[in-house]
Amino acid sequence: MKQKEKALLELRKKLDAIEKERFSPWACLSSSAIREKEEEEILFGHRQYFAVDADRILHSRAYSRYIDKTQVFYLIKNDHITHRVLHVQLVSKIARGIGRLLRLNEDLIEAISLGHDIGHAPFGHDGEKILSDICMAYKIGPFLHNVQSVRFLQEIERKGKGWNLTLQVLDGILCHNGEIFTKKIEPNWKKDFNTFRSEIDSLMKDPNTRLVPMTLEGCVVRMADIISYIGRDIEDAIRLGIIKRSDLPKECIEVLGDTNGKIVYTLVEDLVANSIDKPYVCFSEEVGEALKRLKKFNEEHIYMNPKIKDQTGKIKLMFGLLFEKYMEDLQKGNEETDIFKGFLDGMSEEYKKKRTYPEIVRDFISGMTDEYFLLQCKKRLFPEIKVERWDGK
Repeated sequence: MKQKEKALLELRKKLDAIEKERFSPWACLSSSAIREKEEEEILFGHRQYFAVDADRILHSRAYSRYIDKTQVFYLIKNDHITHRVLHVQLVSKIARGIGRLLRLNEDLIEAISLGHDIGHAPFGHDGEKILSDICMAYKIGPFLHNVQSVRFLQEIERKGKGWNLTLQVLDGILCHNGEIFTKKIEPNWKKDFNTFRSEIDSLMKDPNTRLVPMTLEGCVVRMADIISYIGRDIEDAIRLGIIKRSDLPKECIEVLGDTNGKIVYTLVEDLVANSIDKPYVCFSEEVGEALKRLKKFNEEHIYMNPKIKDQTGKIKLMFGLLFEKYMEDLQKGNEETDIFKGFLDGMSEEYKKKRTYPEIVRDFISGMTDEYFLLQCKKRLFPEIKVERWDGK
């Protein structure tokens, strides 16, 4: 080992030692990271282990596709509406802020935050539900974006090699589901890779299975997920004319505020104040109840509002037809099509052997941005006009 490399390794060891002194006794130390396959470059490198995972996720191809993935509102041209990429950045920022105040591992928080929504299909939760129904019809189990996030990062990225991320990061991604609200979350500390795989199996059998992260950092990300979207979705809905600020339930705004900024500040402040030096994170009774009611308001007046569902039928039809087209391509071995050229070309043999045709199509479609999905529909489903020269005869 060169002198420079030794100096950097020693520096990392000092940072690891500082964590033991500075972090909460409930924090996950970087030196506690569990990776299924050891890598010498990481073991003897200068970066702390969870920082490596954050870098790998940030530089993944799946992360770059966040840029054109729906958060809530799709097929709407408005530069100020939240897309998935902004949501992920907001989750990371909010969660790291909470983690800093609670003396937790910010590298672990960042890695979970950056990767938590990578498996989302085009067109947000509507796309997820549509794709899930198709997958069930093909008998490959439901489509769940948190499970798909793990698949992308561990089994699909780098042409099937995956990123070999730590258990703590993968677990936080799997258990991040902020749609399932709870006022208090305490980690399930005792997990290993066998537990992790069994939890995925349980989710695929019953998507309503309740999971909790194995680290306090994972719990923080799960809370930050709802903190980041609850007020932001309200602002977007007001901007689009779907609701008015005066529609917000008075009992909620009296506690939380009536703007995204006030809501975020109140929720973060309350969560931190009630979680200091505790082996769990929780909201106070008053704030937790107000958040629960506001979430229900969003579901009824925004997420299920007919005004934003007027094109869902068309999206559903295109998902079904496109899925059938790709199945036909695979069955016929048509290697000139995009599922071969844009997805399977160069993919590892291990991936190809382990996946059925419907699973390959699921993985291909779920990785698409909204725009790429629509371009594929135009290419595969719309009739093409051919212009031929007419010589007058």
